[in-house]
Amino acid sequence: MSATYLTHATLVLPDRVLHDSALLIEDGCIAAIEPAPSAVPAYATVIDLHGHMVMPGLIDVHCDAIEKEAEPRANVMFPLDFAVAQVDRRNAAAGITTPYHALSFAGNQFGVRNVDTAATLVRTVAAYREHSLVDNRIHCRYEVTDASAVPVLEMLMAEGVVDLLSVMDHSPGQGQFKTMEAYLAYMMGNHGMSREEATNAAAKKAAALDGAHERVNRLVEKAHRLGIPTASHDDDSPQRIAAMRALGVRMSEFPINVETAQAACAQALPTILGAPNVLRGKSQSGSMRAIDAIQAGVGTILCSDYQPSTLIAAAYAAARLADLPLNEAVALVTANPADACLLSDRGRLVPGARADVIAVSGVAGQPMVTHTWSHGRLVFAAGYPSMRHVAAAEVPAAGHAMRAMA
Repeated sequence: MSATYLTHATLVLPDRVLHDSALLIEDGCIAAIEPAPSAVPAYATVIDLHGHMVMPGLIDVHCDAIEKEAEPRANVMFPLDFAVAQVDRRNAAAGITTPYHALSFAGNQFGVRNVDTAATLVRTVAAYREHSLVDNRIHCRYEVTDASAVPVLEMLMAEGVVDLLSVMDHSPGQGQFKTMEAYLAYMMGNHGMSREEATNAAAKKAAALDGAHERVNRLVEKAHRLGIPTASHDDDSPQRIAAMRALGVRMSEFPINVETAQAACAQALPTILGAPNVLRGKSQSGSMRAIDAIQAGVGTILCSDYQPSTLIAAAYAAARLADLPLNEAVALVTANPADACLLSDRGRLVPGARADVIAVSGVAGQPMVTHTWSHGRLVFAAGYPSMRHVAAAEVPAAGHAMRAMA
């Protein structure tokens, strides 16, 4: 039996922020909010958090940082088991207790982003789970122009190692790459291709679009049969949303513009936006600003995309920039992704939930994770020498939460 009693904490609950409060963790679950003293076991570890914010562990539905751990530079590969162990530590430090590692199945010419390496990496993550600090999950991204990936993805889904399936089309002229030049610049910059190589890749991708609809339908149907949530990537129009919805896709990742995000929400599809976009104030590919969608009420979920450390910072920035109550901003990275991914056991500080819990304090004006508990285990703790404890009275319940971190 194990128990941890967090005292003098500012709890971010689903419907409010509770100051100078306490939370009891027992045997991997949240046992009580503000328990009576008699309910706290004598063997409990007591941690005085001095007003730090305590909230659910973050749920990151899309992050491909694992690819950079495996291939930090083009064609420079590290051992995959080493990469998995390192990204697990990064997520614990970022307060992400449920990361969905986004792995691309997109042909055989882009380093780690190919069918064979991606499949091996999926299985490496699965094999490491018994050693993990956090609940590592897999988000398989299917490039619709790659026919060779279909049987491999079907096999991985049957093995039970796929937790989320998304479909994406990176053909030039739509979605993320609105022009051929944008596509060429990306391939040359990210994959070290010459202009001629990138042009040839574009031509092959265009030719491989034949049969894409049938392949997507086949994979999405199998995912549904196995209870695996699905998403579409870089939706660029209400018509695209309608087509994806007709296939049964249940989330829209990185909608290109506000109109598309509005169409997704009207069809009851949660929208997934990038935390780096919030922090930078713009999209790297020229699409809409994530904060505009949040302000318009059509931004449902934030993901770290490629940088785990951005998730907690973007939640606080969203509270400030969109004038959201802190509990609503935190839901963008906790309760909302939990609901979208059918995770009923986490994402909220409520009795009975899995004890994925983090503590956050202000360090040099930045919201920094100081403690991470995964299923009740303390898996990360940091003591910053300049860390100032934020008194509960200083922490507002509404939109200007970042001021408490100053």
